[in-house]
Amino acid sequence: MTDEKIQNIRNNSEKAECYFSRKLAFTLGPVELKELSEEKNIKIIDVRTRADYEVGHIPEAVSIPYDELEEKIKELNKDDLHVIYCYNNFCHLGARAAVILARNLYPVMELSGGFKTWAEDFRFAVVQ
Repeated sequence: MTDEKIQNIRNNSEKAECYFSRKLAFTLGPVELKELSEEKNIKIIDVRTRADYEVGHIPEAVSIPYDELEEKIKELNKDDLHVIYCYNNFCHLGARAAVILARNLYPVMELSGGFKTWAEDFRFAVVQ
């Protein structure tokens, strides 16, 4: 894409509003998750390996490694909001897991920054 096309997109406030509205609808940060986790009908799912989950995870999170998600999806409740997280900003396991849940009609969001942002950047509590 040329610089001119990119500039035209950046200057289009309607496209910006659409993009950021969609981003906010399907992602959340650690502070938002901390607040949401106190509500009912929230299921926090750690899609990292079980070994990494056992070293440390977000309180209230359940371990469903990405490789096991398809076989365990029926154990989830479609009335819950499912918040998925993986390792960090560069890991796409969370986004891949979110696609699987959405494809199967489960409400889903992804934690921006993953476990690293929760534990290291915000220094929120972890279960070890």
